[in-house]
Amino acid sequence: MAHRRFSIEFATLGYVLAYLPYVVLTRQLATSETPGLGRAMTGLEILPAMLLTGAVFSIGFIWLVGWMRHVTRVKVGPWRIPLASKWTAASGVCTALILVTVPLSYTFKDVSIPFMQLLMRGDILILAPLVDVLMRRRVHWWSWAALGLVGLALVITLSARGGLKLPVLAIVTIVVYTIGYFGRLYIMSKMSKDGDPVKLRAYFSEEKIVAFPVAILLLGAVAAMGGAQGQELRWGFTEVWASPQAIMIALCGLMVCLTGVFSGFILLDHRENSYCVPLERSASILAGIFGSILLAVFLGGRMPSTPEFIGAGLLVCAVLLLWLGPRLAGRKAQQAATREAVAESPS
Repeated sequence: MAHRRFSIEFATLGYVLAYLPYVVLTRQLATSETPGLGRAMTGLEILPAMLLTGAVFSIGFIWLVGWMRHVTRVKVGPWRIPLASKWTAASGVCTALILVTVPLSYTFKDVSIPFMQLLMRGDILILAPLVDVLMRRRVHWWSWAALGLVGLALVITLSARGGLKLPVLAIVTIVVYTIGYFGRLYIMSKMSKDGDPVKLRAYFSEEKIVAFPVAILLLGAVAAMGGAQGQELRWGFTEVWASPQAIMIALCGLMVCLTGVFSGFILLDHRENSYCVPLERSASILAGIFGSILLAVFLGGRMPSTPEFIGAGLLVCAVLLLWLGPRLAGRKAQQAATREAVAESPS
């Protein structure tokens, strides 16, 4: 039976539509007063429940769509236990770092969502061609051009802000996120970027089976260590469920699941990372910009600055270039093949 692949364009649209409510809800949770606390929840108080519900939705999705049958299994007595291979397990650990840092990035009150997104997405765009070079994959001109546009957007936004000027935890968040994404891209390129939809489903499923438990265990370990951060995490594991915001957090968990699915289809596409990564990163930044606008219009948030709007416009150009470039190249190749066939045909 033939297996159909998702269109990368459809996956990108789905990513934007899932990421937009994720950004809005997470920011709203971190800036609105929580009954019983007398203040807004911190990022560490939000994280545990978000990841727990995200894990439930993700594992439920894998089971409902039948992808569990593609997962590697190990026989333990009379049972065959779903497990990950060593490479997908390593990718799962890298994904756990991403799962922890992305929600945190939207909770720093003095740092705008677009700015954090440009920083966290920009460094990944720099890593994408590096991974392609390491894996000896060809990088097409439109991928380099899109990378340049996104880099320009990052420079404009940084210059307007006058440098980084970030809290220490925000800097740590960016560094950990970058490490996780580099490892994930490298392993994806090594194992599953060959266009095989069955491999994609197996990779996605095994990665998530590892990623969520590892992320939750990491948070649990920090909670057990005590201190202010540990106390916030313990509240997030235990007390948050009685809060009215628990439903909003669960919706964020659902969005974590959906963005993970669409992101997997984009990043595991057979084309080079320098094509797939700018497409996925630009989509997330645009969702962040739109989310900031919605928060400003309806909930009294800060409107993105002019440089951030300019950066978003450059990202739109990058997405359009990535959409048009392969099609123009394909059309030229088809025309060249037609001319060659006509030249070789007997007169």
